[in-house]
Amino acid sequence: MDTITGFHRTNYCGDLRLSDVGKTVSVCGWVQRQRDLGGLIFVDLRDRTGLVQLSFGDSTDREIFEKAASLRAEYVVAATGIVRERESKSTKIATGDIEIEVTELRLLAKSETPPFEIVENSNANDVLRLKYRYLDLRRADMQRTIQLRHKIVKICRDYFDEQGFLEIETPILTKSTPEGARDYLVPSRVHPGKFYALPQSPQQYKQLLMLSGFDRYIQIARCFRDEDLRADRQPEFTQIDLEMSFITEDDIMTIQEGFMKRVFKEILNVDVQTPFLRMPYREAMDRFGSDKPDLRFGFELCDVSDIVKDCEFSVFADAVKNGGSVRLINLNGHAADFPRKKIDKLQDFAKTYRAKGLAWTRLIDGAVTSSYAKFLTEEQQNAILERAGAKDGDLVLLVADAKNDVVFASLGALRCECAKQLGLLKSDDFKFLWVTEFPMFEYSEEEGRYQAMHHPFTAPMECDADRILTDKANVRARAYDIVLNGTELGGGSIRINTPDLQEKAFRALEISEEDIRERFGHLVDAFKFGAPPHGGLAYGLDRLVMLMTGAESIRDVIAFPKVQTAADLMMNCPDVVDDKQMQELYIASTAPAEE
Repeated sequence: MDTITGFHRTNYCGDLRLSDVGKTVSVCGWVQRQRDLGGLIFVDLRDRTGLVQLSFGDSTDREIFEKAASLRAEYVVAATGIVRERESKSTKIATGDIEIEVTELRLLAKSETPPFEIVENSNANDVLRLKYRYLDLRRADMQRTIQLRHKIVKICRDYFDEQGFLEIETPILTKSTPEGARDYLVPSRVHPGKFYALPQSPQQYKQLLMLSGFDRYIQIARCFRDEDLRADRQPEFTQIDLEMSFITEDDIMTIQEGFMKRVFKEILNVDVQTPFLRMPYREAMDRFGSDKPDLRFGFELCDVSDIVKDCEFSVFADAVKNGGSVRLINLNGHAADFPRKKIDKLQDFAKTYRAKGLAWTRLIDGAVTSSYAKFLTEEQQNAILERAGAKDGDLVLLVADAKNDVVFASLGALRCECAKQLGLLKSDDFKFLWVTEFPMFEYSEEEGRYQAMHHPFTAPMECDADRILTDKANVRARAYDIVLNGTELGGGSIRINTPDLQEKAFRALEISEEDIRERFGHLVDAFKFGAPPHGGLAYGLDRLVMLMTGAESIRDVIAFPKVQTAADLMMNCPDVVDDKQMQELYIASTAPAEE
């Protein structure tokens, strides 16, 4: 085996072009493949910039030629040679016009046969890819994604620096203040029986930085939440975390729109149109059934409760009578794309969102068929179709439920599922939106009380502040989310900055004086010393990269992600620790024995 001593890389593999012909260059990397044609050997050498072809022929030193003949996929080599124009050019790689005629070759490390081929768009299963993540990361598409992520972070730092923001780190070991997701806890060795929590976000620290007079803060912050995972969630993730003083919502939104405009232009050469559309939460729910609506297609919700409230069909009438609603979406022009079998599958899909069923009317070739026609008068049926704007070729889907949350959730998901099946979700079509005026509180059936929809420090709309204790269901917050293509990119709010209003908010959340002092005493005390008006926002960096690359999961844009069970298959963690470590931390495990 050779060594790297005395070798100096002059170029990356993917950077060489026709303009380099005649130059002596030195490159290094991994063997993608070797082609032995007898008197000629070609080796595709790969590094993080791409591939270049190494050439060995009659003029090659015999020892070097024999070494080239021994090369296999994923062997690590270093090579020096002269760049020359290729006789047989390739349009599949950026360096396809040239090759390197090798004069020196060093074999730096051999490789066993990898468990899967190191190629773009690998069809290896996810478990295998994540177990051997270091091999998966060698693939060109993964390399591009991680490099793009780096560029986004660099643009972020440059842009916010130009806007006067200071990057300030906040603690990873902090205090547990359960509100929302579960905390990850860390036992303290020097304080027996006590625990740190890993931060779900730097929320309180960044507010304290505003109280400290820093005015504009930013951090590429690591955050941790012990919650069930899905495509856009991980137990540890990265936020672009911001806070500003002496500002309004308009100030915050304008600066964030500038960042999005810049990052999309520099990374994707996409011109994002600003200002972004703004839509109150209530309107978003009524029109799209979601507080993060996808605006790339139509299929908006339509309320027909007033038409059917007195009909003979109990499914519709009872839903309205019991405080719910009957709403629909019209798949304009797509009735032929959804035969009866597909409609039945859509019904099964709606049921996963707690809908009890899915009513429908199909208009095709002048004929109207409906799942509920025999229960409604002709006048009522026509009124529904008129309200839906239905015409020949349309499919109208209806959901009824005594809980509007069920109607919104099922139809909101259904419109997206139908758009997906119809191929309407273009990954290179970027539709931004600010959703504003969120409810300040939401009722938790499990807790039997109102909870903060965002967090306890969110300020109410000024016109609603007097109703915090008397009309919780209708108090709107000065909260806002930035949404892109049906994904919440980030969220934030204007914060409460006066002790009396913060006290009212705590009272509305039924947090006892003891709990306030125990969980938030440091912040309450700080507010007594002059807190500036302030607000902020946090982006999910992983989600932003996911959308910009067209990835299906944030696992594809994180170097070392966890699986659905929050486990790391490569490092085989979480794992047991020895008794000595447990004793030092004064803790014992009561976990059931593994079978």
